[in-house]
Amino acid sequence: MSANDTTLLTTPLNALHIELGARMVPFAGYSMPVQYPTGLMAEHHHTRKAAGLFDVSHMGQLRLRGPDACAAFESLMPVDVIDLPVGKQRYGLLLTEEGTIIDDLMFFKKAQDELFVIVNGACKAGDIAHIQAQIGKRCQVNPLPDYALLALQGPQAVTALARLAPGVEKLVFMTGGDFTVDTGTQKINVFLTRSGYTGEDGFEISVHNDHAEALARALLAQPEVQPIGLGARNSLRLEAGLCLYGNDIDTRTTPVEASLNWAIQKVRRTGGAREGGFPCATKILAALADSTGASGTKGTKKRVGLIAQERIPVREHTELQDGAGNRIGEVTSGLLGPTVNQCVAMGYIDASLAALGTPVVAIVRGKPVPMVVSAMPFVPTNYYRG
Repeated sequence: MSANDTTLLTTPLNALHIELGARMVPFAGYSMPVQYPTGLMAEHHHTRKAAGLFDVSHMGQLRLRGPDACAAFESLMPVDVIDLPVGKQRYGLLLTEEGTIIDDLMFFKKAQDELFVIVNGACKAGDIAHIQAQIGKRCQVNPLPDYALLALQGPQAVTALARLAPGVEKLVFMTGGDFTVDTGTQKINVFLTRSGYTGEDGFEISVHNDHAEALARALLAQPEVQPIGLGARNSLRLEAGLCLYGNDIDTRTTPVEASLNWAIQKVRRTGGAREGGFPCATKILAALADSTGASGTKGTKKRVGLIAQERIPVREHTELQDGAGNRIGEVTSGLLGPTVNQCVAMGYIDASLAALGTPVVAIVRGKPVPMVVSAMPFVPTNYYRG
């Protein structure tokens, strides 16, 4: 399927991407920019040192409204929704009845009776249908197809955005609100959060489709900002140790296997005030109690970080073996990390071998490549916490 296939959807910034010389590829059913003329490596480094603008309008946006919205949404995830303060954002995991991951998402509490939710592009139709079917009688589930999503990421993102929307500099990581962006020729109302998918400081900005291009042009006019494609978005998120749905997590993995224990707050765990009450809670809480540190019960799998000891990229689906040649797992994401200048990966291995420093072997085109189980993120995060 080519990027020109008429079955592909386009974002409101499609014409701008083409004007900027982007190479367009199919992604999550959309024609999306994978890179611009400067190339993936330059885009990656620019985001790490200055500010990059990403079009992530393929993502799904929705609002949940009603007095029971928070409790209803909490029933779908092993996450504390009810006690999240107004004005703050949190990471969440939609679960199947078997306790595996339907999707990972971000949600923001706009009011005690209103949540703003962002889900992954490839999953959005299924996610919205699932949420509607499960809790649609308890609260309003309102998709927002008329809204685009832009991500401005990097250490100078706040400098660039604050020129156009004074006050954003007061936000800290995982907070947000409604702002007005003054482009000089018009004022654009947006909702934004100080968050992102690169490990850097930055913002995700929800804007009506009618104003998306004007907003993007105003941001690109700032000296710190350059357009960034999906290629660099992938390398940045992997260096930050962040999961890509469909690669690193899916309906075959549980939160515990995926090393996402941190995303299950104490109030939802065994002994918490609202223990359980989410799909497959008994199984997940038992696995949570059994998981100690990086290791675990032999035969179960665990997501780990990996660093190759040779300069050979180890891609997804590469088999992982122990020193005796026994299959112990598989790589789910891997590439040459532009910032760390090493070949990094994440994948699943037998939990009994998941301790940091454990040597493993990746089989790349029949050649054994030594790797070591390593801590993530591979690049320290740069979130602004105040």
